[in-house]
Amino acid sequence: MSILKRRYIFRITFCIPVVWFLIALIILKSNYLSKGTSDNQAYQDGIVNEPIVYKNNSINAFNFVRQLRKIGSKFRQIHRERKLVAPHVDEEISGANAPGEMGTAVEIDPNQLKSDQLRKYKEGFKKHSFNEYVSDLIAIDRNLPDVRDPGCQQIEYKIPNITASIVMCFHNEAWSTLLRSLHSITNRTPLHLLKEIILVDDFSDMAQLKKPLDDYIKKLKIVSIIRLKKREGLIRSRLAGAEAVKSDVLIYLDSHIEVTQGWLEPLLDPISRNRTIIVTPIIDSIDDTSFKYVASKLDPVGVGGFDWNLHFSWHSLPERDQKKRKHRLELARSPTMAGGLFAISTSYFYELGTYDAGMEIWGGENLELSFRIWMCGGTLLTAPCSRVGHIFRATSPYKFVPGTNVVQKNAIRLAEVWLDEYKEYFYERFNFKPETYGDVSARKLLRKKLQCKSFKWYLTEVYPELYVPDDAIALGDIESLGQSTCLDVNAEHKSFKKPLGTFPCHDQGGNQFFLLNPAGEIRRDDGCLEYGGGKLDMDKDDKVLIDRCHGQRGNQSWIYNKNNQIYHPTSDSCLALTANKHIQMQRCDVNNGYHKWLWDRKTGNVQNKTDEKIENLF
Repeated sequence: MSILKRRYIFRITFCIPVVWFLIALIILKSNYLSKGTSDNQAYQDGIVNEPIVYKNNSINAFNFVRQLRKIGSKFRQIHRERKLVAPHVDEEISGANAPGEMGTAVEIDPNQLKSDQLRKYKEGFKKHSFNEYVSDLIAIDRNLPDVRDPGCQQIEYKIPNITASIVMCFHNEAWSTLLRSLHSITNRTPLHLLKEIILVDDFSDMAQLKKPLDDYIKKLKIVSIIRLKKREGLIRSRLAGAEAVKSDVLIYLDSHIEVTQGWLEPLLDPISRNRTIIVTPIIDSIDDTSFKYVASKLDPVGVGGFDWNLHFSWHSLPERDQKKRKHRLELARSPTMAGGLFAISTSYFYELGTYDAGMEIWGGENLELSFRIWMCGGTLLTAPCSRVGHIFRATSPYKFVPGTNVVQKNAIRLAEVWLDEYKEYFYERFNFKPETYGDVSARKLLRKKLQCKSFKWYLTEVYPELYVPDDAIALGDIESLGQSTCLDVNAEHKSFKKPLGTFPCHDQGGNQFFLLNPAGEIRRDDGCLEYGGGKLDMDKDDKVLIDRCHGQRGNQSWIYNKNNQIYHPTSDSCLALTANKHIQMQRCDVNNGYHKWLWDRKTGNVQNKTDEKIENLF
């Protein structure tokens, strides 16, 4: 081969890489530096923030290759993050054996998961306080059993020409859980009764809840979204949603629910006949770990109450109300509501004064609205034929305002406006000290304008079952004179049968607040201290329990005598603190400091004559 031919081949071989080099340069410049390309959105979103650098219009091959690798890495990162923006939802999950079908539990053993699966499992719980990992395994339109009483299916509702709007507020809700909430509504709601679903995004920062959610809800037609420009909390988010409602009835639902067949008609029917009626469904439980749908019992139906900490509580429909009902599926009067799920006439909601916008985030707004409904001429009812499942979380995943107890602040606003003289029973629970809770003058004017009844009327006519602590002999924390520690126990219903404990005194009430009444009960709300052991059982620790007050004295009868001992007549023993700070019943010893307790006595109220005689023995 001639020398000229070899030179020609060499030149061609050399030029080919150069040509490809220039082509790559033009493409890269066009894709990453052009203002008009779609991928330039990545720069605006902050995903890619290092464009190719050209210095003095000359190209340094080494720097170019280095930056080209960096761009490649960033480009792969873009696509990874974009995949996370819209989490994959398998819309083909179906069939009787699909996970979670018909409300069945999905059991996952974390010990059997691979490392990446376990990480996702733990992250889901951390972000949402429920099992997002399991939620993602379940179809977003899974089938649920019809958990209604068979009699509900026989009821024909003749609802006039009214429609409902659903307002659903969320902040960083789990993707699959939010979609399942929406699909349960669209799949099980008569379209002629449902005008719209309004989502209110309370300033979420999860990427999938931005444009991907906007794109997704376009398929659902009747769903729209309002995006708040700063974190407002549940109360003000709900107010923003209410302003957009265009229908006769406003329904608030949480964003981690599943409605069941026939859920809407029992809510709308009473309101169509009387606009001053507010209706709540029976709230069933969706297990926060397995997502099992657990139906609530109807014998008797559960209704809302509260305690003097101004915490919502569930209790059975009182016997006096059960007798007034013609059948078990009739609407039930409820003194309060949980607040997450209810239906109300849109016009009546505004007439009543909506929510107290001075309350922060959430907490207390449900009781405030409940009291206002009853005291200002409305009626709060529970519909046994309307069933909605709700994920009840053990803890809240959301952050509150730093350094502020927003729940307590909200409760103080409620107490100042609605509780009249009974607010003192709330304040003594946490040693109330005046603090900033905002201006409530507008809410007091609202109460006057609506000509609302007194809180005494509410307790007499609506909730006479509530124990009113107006005759306390002693109250507050109970501190040992043997060691600096206080009696401590949770008196919520779920803690009944658990032992009385101790904890360093904190002077904040709560689990350390107790009162002694003339019947000899040491109680907090529905919970009383009891000792069921006999004399032979006295030397055993942790036998003093908190349990439901039974009103029969006996093992729940105590005396706080003049020697500061807490005496139990039935067992002829005294409450004692052991060296390891456990609670024990022991033979009374007036010289033993571990048998003595400091408790704030109230003058004017005394135990009955028999107790006074016993007290004089010590």
